[in-house]
Amino acid sequence: MRSSWFRVLLVGATALLALYLLLTSSCARPLESTEPRRPSPEAIAAWQGRKFGMFIHWGLYSIPAGIWNGERVTDIYSEQIMLRAPIPLDEYTPLAQQFNPQQWDPKGIAKLAKAAGMRFIVITSKHHDGFSLFHTRQSRYNAVDGTPYGRDLIKELADATRAEGLYFGVYFSSIDWHWGSVPDKRNNNPIPKELEDFNVAQLKELTTNYGPLSEIWFDMGDPTPAQSKRWADTVHAAQPDCMVSGRVFNHQGDFTVMGDNAIPTHIIDEPWQTPGSIYHETWGYRSWQERGDLPGKVREHLLNLVKVVSRGGNYLLNIGPRGDGSVVEFEADVLRSLGRWLGLNGEAIFDTQPQPFDHLDFGYVTRKPGKLYLLVTDWPADGHLRLPGMRNAITKAYFLSDSWKSALDVASDASGQAVLANAPTIPEPVTVLVAEFDGDLRLAAPLPDADAQGALQLTRAAAREFFHYNGRSYYEAPKLYKLEWRFQVPADGEYTVDAMLRK
Repeated sequence: MRSSWFRVLLVGATALLALYLLLTSSCARPLESTEPRRPSPEAIAAWQGRKFGMFIHWGLYSIPAGIWNGERVTDIYSEQIMLRAPIPLDEYTPLAQQFNPQQWDPKGIAKLAKAAGMRFIVITSKHHDGFSLFHTRQSRYNAVDGTPYGRDLIKELADATRAEGLYFGVYFSSIDWHWGSVPDKRNNNPIPKELEDFNVAQLKELTTNYGPLSEIWFDMGDPTPAQSKRWADTVHAAQPDCMVSGRVFNHQGDFTVMGDNAIPTHIIDEPWQTPGSIYHETWGYRSWQERGDLPGKVREHLLNLVKVVSRGGNYLLNIGPRGDGSVVEFEADVLRSLGRWLGLNGEAIFDTQPQPFDHLDFGYVTRKPGKLYLLVTDWPADGHLRLPGMRNAITKAYFLSDSWKSALDVASDASGQAVLANAPTIPEPVTVLVAEFDGDLRLAAPLPDADAQGALQLTRAAAREFFHYNGRSYYEAPKLYKLEWRFQVPADGEYTVDAMLRK
């Protein structure tokens, strides 16, 4: 048991006292020298504001399309067919001679991303099979030197993406099943020194030959802390504001990456991203993938986008082109449908802050100064959309898609602020209403119960929990690293807080 004392000055009778308990320091990257520089606060904020991007998994694995020797490979993502078929290296490598994607249209891809309302594109420059879509000088196993196509696919897409006003990034596999001394074909291989150096050389190529990158999306492997730091430093030495994904591991990433298709229920107060695929079963093209319920699939990913953004993250939604480079029309239709919704409601998604409410009975909220965006997924039976504990007066409420901004009724009740009374129910997966208010947002925090002596018992059950995901490896479980209690004080004044931590 230990105690600590500190003094806080509270101004205003409605001021809130926030008490934080940091449980571990492992959530933060260790202090480093100023060289190379990490992304600036402005670059991080800009990255966080983009919210929605296109992921592309495409490579040699798109040719077999989930089938090998006439049989479906069902127990793994199709981009990892080499691992689970399994396919010997001397049988897999010749796929490069079949790689001649005449239907690949980088300008069309960029236009599709823009039509979907996306702000950035990330493509697999090299996946686990070791085949590079860019013109690397480290190996001839690449799209320029090793295929009939003979063109640098990363450069062409980078140019097309920026021409549409979008940001460009690349996925980069830390493991390489084609490279020499890797002990076996797994996802969590240790990294031999020679492969570490090989990766550094390729990272230097990517960060110096392809213009400004918004992010490098590292993936998998079991690097040492020194290797993770070396890779991140290599990126930042060339491009300080390029965001490095948390899957570089060992707390060296600039943003946290959730598990595949995973949306956190906990609070994450750092830059983060959820990678999602059109189908949970695969990321690379699978010829026999079931594609049927288009409205259901659109609804699924619209809800995912809303959940992620309302919790402060970015949503990176994947497509898997065919081996000839063409986009599966079903996937394009999903993206265009999302783009139509964003065309009306994008203001509630891009450059927003996460919702300040812990629980809402109607859906989700995002916010900007003076505005709350109510993302309604479940209409309450009484038509009242309540914002618990909100103490600001709502000055105006309206549907975001209403170009006339026709005012809706505003009311309040004993349970808190009700933005709308008898709001008309709209039969859409997500309907957006705007609630405007004056001043800074003010929320009344619940008071913890005091004991007979007036002491407040700050239990874990009453705290907001913060989890850290940007850890040692892909398989490390999220860790609780901070607890937060918020409560009101009865009057203005200076207070002494005696906090006792019981283990």
